[in-house]
Amino acid sequence: MTLRNVLIVYRKELLDMMRDRRTLFATLVFPLVLFPLLSTGFAKLSEMSLEKTRREAQRIMLLGEEHAPELAARIRADEQFDVVAPEANFREQINEKKLRAAVEFPPGFQASLEQGAPAPEIRIYLYQTELRSEAAAERLEAIAREYREQVVGRRLASRGFSAALLKPVETRREDVARAEQVAGMRLGRLLPYFIILLCASGALHPAIDLTAGEKERGTLETLLASAARRIELVAGKFLVVLTLSLVTTLLALGSFAYSVLYLQRGGSGASETFTVSAGSAVLVFALVLPVAVLLSGVLLALAVFAKSYKEAQSYTGYVMLGVLLPAIGSVLPGVEINPVTAWVPILNVSLVAQEIFTGSFPWLSIALVLISSCVYAALGLGLAAWQFNREEVLFRA
Repeated sequence: MTLRNVLIVYRKELLDMMRDRRTLFATLVFPLVLFPLLSTGFAKLSEMSLEKTRREAQRIMLLGEEHAPELAARIRADEQFDVVAPEANFREQINEKKLRAAVEFPPGFQASLEQGAPAPEIRIYLYQTELRSEAAAERLEAIAREYREQVVGRRLASRGFSAALLKPVETRREDVARAEQVAGMRLGRLLPYFIILLCASGALHPAIDLTAGEKERGTLETLLASAARRIELVAGKFLVVLTLSLVTTLLALGSFAYSVLYLQRGGSGASETFTVSAGSAVLVFALVLPVAVLLSGVLLALAVFAKSYKEAQSYTGYVMLGVLLPAIGSVLPGVEINPVTAWVPILNVSLVAQEIFTGSFPWLSIALVLISSCVYAALGLGLAAWQFNREEVLFRA
């Protein structure tokens, strides 16, 4: 294998890719707009939605209000609620989201309190998982707790005791984590997921176009008849796929850095500070590089096996699913980097990158992840080379 022939193939294929609009969009445009759109666009929409929810009075219904006039008066006095007249079909109204919640006071509620007897329970009806309904129910529970504490305090005072008897011990949390560690943990759990996903998406279209696409266009046979050896062809194509994958990833990281700076300057009211040192960025890139090699090799191997562009999309779709599952697994609670997970591809890089973004550097785990990733990268590259050497694959009819 001669480097000159590899570079000739690489330059030729890269120029062809740059003339393709789909490649330009997937490689250059999409990663540049992704994070600014998420941070400035969706963050603004979320902020506006939450603000609207806070300002909007939630429609609720009080059932059996005459049984608990004191507590009902407290609920009516709360500006968060718009209390409507009781109706028998309150359950249907909650299901249809015309009503956010309903409170049912049992008979004899107030009388039981005045006599010092245990009061029957209050029922709060809500639509579980509906944001406004759950918020209304939480506020109703808070009002009930405040009222309960006041009733207990009155009972103790009537017997000459202090309400402090109910709270002999007070606790207070003191967070020792630095602000950048907190921000790093929150953003660091999602950032590796996006990095791996973009790394795969950047390699997807070039891998298909350089193999199955050339089969459809009838240009693959011309390349095979050239002076370049088979291994030089696969090396040149592989380098093109790897280049576009890394360019997509680097542009996405630059887009992310801009988004973080925007947030920290008060673009959306963010108060946390997220910083990544140059050393951390280089280390994460070094971890992602073998993953890009692995994905580029596997995608090339699968795409060249296909007879058409459409068939290649079907095959490579399973690779994207295989990338998503371990990447999603990295954000699950309790999943941490250890000698076992360090050998699970994709998952290992996501987990150790999370540690790096929080300012922690588990060097033994980092070394294990680099070693395992390089092993998998070599296997992926070897798979691509093996596929290109099989005549029955290259000339599938």
